[in-house]
Amino acid sequence: MKYRKRIYFTEEQKQQMWDLWQQGSSMTEIARLFDRGHTTVNGIIARSGGVRPRRRTRSSRSLSLAEREEISRGIAAGRSLRAIALRLGRSPSTISRELARNGGPRSYRAHRANQAAWDRALRPKVCKLASHPALARQVARQLQKRWAPQQIAGWLKRRNPDDESRRVSHETIYKTLFIQARGVLKKELLAYLRRQRVIRYPRGHSHKGRKQGRIIDAVSIRERPPEVEDRAVPGHWEGDLIIGANKSQIATLVERSTRYVMLVRVDKISTETVNAALQKQIQKLPRELYKSLTWDRGTEMKGHKQFTLDTEIKVYFCDPKSPWQRGTNENTNGLLRQYFPKGMDLSNIHQNKLNAVARQLNERPRKTLGYYSPAEKLAECVASIG
Repeated sequence: MKYRKRIYFTEEQKQQMWDLWQQGSSMTEIARLFDRGHTTVNGIIARSGGVRPRRRTRSSRSLSLAEREEISRGIAAGRSLRAIALRLGRSPSTISRELARNGGPRSYRAHRANQAAWDRALRPKVCKLASHPALARQVARQLQKRWAPQQIAGWLKRRNPDDESRRVSHETIYKTLFIQARGVLKKELLAYLRRQRVIRYPRGHSHKGRKQGRIIDAVSIRERPPEVEDRAVPGHWEGDLIIGANKSQIATLVERSTRYVMLVRVDKISTETVNAALQKQIQKLPRELYKSLTWDRGTEMKGHKQFTLDTEIKVYFCDPKSPWQRGTNENTNGLLRQYFPKGMDLSNIHQNKLNAVARQLNERPRKTLGYYSPAEKLAECVASIG
């Protein structure tokens, strides 16, 4: 059997791979450009958990290759260390140490010494979580509550505004999770992240819409009053259904101002069933906190006129195939996939379980709320009403 010759990628080629990876190319696509299999690229990308390593640079105080070549020529010409140092504008002790590290004057070779210096300089900085065990334990506890790294970082900053040692960035948390060589956060904690992957992928997502029908007398989202758009007044909600196996579903409601989440068990997709389930749920909060509802074009809301008559809640509809117009709800549905993965049968999930999941989401600090939780913000609204 004839084997292909092993290839060693240069630093420039590795940087090109990282550029393509961050632009969204797959490992197979990247490998094809280098005429290699995807496992070759995987070895480079996965080694650091999909997180691009910081590019190494040489200190301006270090001897350069040109200076080392000058040292080599000076030794060959029989110059003294002081004379060589004077030509380079360096201290004689710098030249003396350089020679001592690399076999002395007789064995000194500029290129070999330059590579040895580069290798010796590879001293990884100790991760902050490794040097602060109590902080690492606190991060691990919050991850087990299914908090996102960014939520943990913001929450810690809010709680410890003047103590840098008790704070950590979300990037450090991600890197510590995905780069297991750091040995701080256990790999098992990856299971608590929103997207359970073994390496970190570049940002990117796709939307898969379900079948949508024509809604009679639908009021366009473009007719919503300005107070809804700028989230200045609480009481305006976004809603949708998340679909599971065997046509099972859960209704999701998110308040635009506070990001407060409510989950509703729905037995089947029909106008009557969805309307009844939503009406039952909205009775749990003060009437002043329900002013409007924005939905997509799903046919389960074709009875929107009756819903408005029964609840006095105005219903607005997004444009076809425009899920970003309900961005808050779409983001929440993504979070819910941590608890209810695609393909899961949702028909046997009790309302108490849905309430528990909603409570967990509502107690998470949110960046957009200044790292207060939706529950805290809703409590403020209820208090102002009272």
